[in-house]
Amino acid sequence: MLEFYIVIFGMIVMLSCLVFELERPEIVLPATLLLFVLTGVITPQEATRGFSNEGMLTIGLLFIIAGSIQNSGVVDRVFQMLLNHSTSRKHILAKILFPISFLSAFLNNTPIVIAFTPLVKKWCEDHQLSPSKFLIPLSYATILGGTITLIGTSTNLVVHGLLLDHNLRGFTFFELSKIGVPITLVGLCYLVFFSSYLLPNRHSSPINNLDSLREFTGEILVLEEFPYINKTVEQARLRSLKGLFLVSIIRDDEIITPVTNTTVLKENDRLIFIGDITTITELQFNKGLELQSNNGSYFPFKQLVEAVVSHHSTLLFKKIKDTNFRSRHNAAVLAVHRQNQRIKAKIGDVVLKPGDILLLVTGPDFHKKVHTNDFYYATPIDNKISTHKQSKQGWFSIALLGTMILLVTLSFLSMLTGMACTALLLFLLKIVSAQEVKNSIQWNVLLLVSCSFGIGYALINSGVAAYIATILMEATRPLGVFAVILAIYLLTNIFTEMMTNSAAAVMMFPIILEVSRSMDLDPIALAVTVTIAASASFATPIGYQTNLIVYGPGGYQFKDFLKAGIPLNIITMLTTAVLIYFFWL
Repeated sequence: MLEFYIVIFGMIVMLSCLVFELERPEIVLPATLLLFVLTGVITPQEATRGFSNEGMLTIGLLFIIAGSIQNSGVVDRVFQMLLNHSTSRKHILAKILFPISFLSAFLNNTPIVIAFTPLVKKWCEDHQLSPSKFLIPLSYATILGGTITLIGTSTNLVVHGLLLDHNLRGFTFFELSKIGVPITLVGLCYLVFFSSYLLPNRHSSPINNLDSLREFTGEILVLEEFPYINKTVEQARLRSLKGLFLVSIIRDDEIITPVTNTTVLKENDRLIFIGDITTITELQFNKGLELQSNNGSYFPFKQLVEAVVSHHSTLLFKKIKDTNFRSRHNAAVLAVHRQNQRIKAKIGDVVLKPGDILLLVTGPDFHKKVHTNDFYYATPIDNKISTHKQSKQGWFSIALLGTMILLVTLSFLSMLTGMACTALLLFLLKIVSAQEVKNSIQWNVLLLVSCSFGIGYALINSGVAAYIATILMEATRPLGVFAVILAIYLLTNIFTEMMTNSAAAVMMFPIILEVSRSMDLDPIALAVTVTIAASASFATPIGYQTNLIVYGPGGYQFKDFLKAGIPLNIITMLTTAVLIYFFWL
């Protein structure tokens, strides 16, 4: 009985830490797992079993294959061709969303959104369209497409691995297509025809209204040759800058805010500006003003790069000056943009949070040294063009992936064997290097998935899974099997909005095993329900990492995901429940 209360306590603390972002998920889940090991709820063997699970290993290999295709630039050029000669917004959305959902059926959706977010955003800006009308649909389309095949998303592979671990048959390659294809088609129609009415019209290009700007925070140092030293801010003409606002002045250890027209400027003042980054960078051409990087010094210009901090980044919740940013990335932070918040601190004193957009000035080796897990994407302001050699390698990677899928579908190879052979061939043929392999694999995702398995065993051993299953069955049994499916879907969906999708699926798995045994239902049917529900996280930016990737670049607010996502959640849930009842029950 003590184990029961330990697990209940551990789960409540874990969920609270995740929901209120008290600590990073890759610290919260391992800490919870350690608690269950130390209290004897699970054995060390059960705690580490997830690290050798077939689904988890397959996810790691899939990252390598997806990375080789993404880095080649092939998909980027195909996308550019798709957008030529587009006319109406609905036509453009259809040309983007249908191919991307198909692509995400065979590649992990996270790298797809990472690759396409800067492309879509730049294309919208070049054509005077609002990126906010396109980026949430982009994220949702990849989530929907990921439900079509076994390798579409990590959640599918995790549940497949769990089924095999419990001596049940796993999913066939296209088994999820019975649900995935219909919900994708219905969902895409909703996005094409209705999402534009629900999403905001926010342009990221500079306009007169400062509140509408995509606001970056930048730092300027006043040198002794500045002609307006001991003059007021108004006399120095720093009040009437287009699309720019002087929010504070840092003088020694004193912070002057708000800054008035009569505030007098001194030598070595650090001026903190918010607004259009183009205007901030132009200020450095004024005599006696110098744009500062995160370590308070000038950084020789090579290239301007925009990077979005990931919610698994090692930089999180640290001051920029304490991250060793310059030597770690061969880059310096010039400016920071944070959604719906004005930062009034020196650049080096800014504490980084998930979704922050950094404007970096980089050295020549930046893209060789960049840590994939630190940023969702790091794209040059002037996008690079892939070489002919990279293009050929990209097409070869796609052909190799297609061959592997065919062999797995025809049962000549298991999923793990097929992925391992494909990744090995890419490495032996030097299409991917050892460093690219290291950078492609999202180690934090694998850690979370592996730890989730141990927490799942804790739910089973303690009796918590059986207890939740009993409550769920007693509440829904009088209403029939259809109500049971809806209840499982809803519970999984609530979990996935609070934690990662794969972790939610692992938490629910022992519960559905108890339900299937007690009610004599097909465990595959319930496993499909959990798989789809864990992926279908549309209502919040934190429920699925592709939503978080587009959150900052699209200029979204939390309510935008609620407005566009809740109807899609309801549509997906009802369609899934009906199809599962029809095909399996």
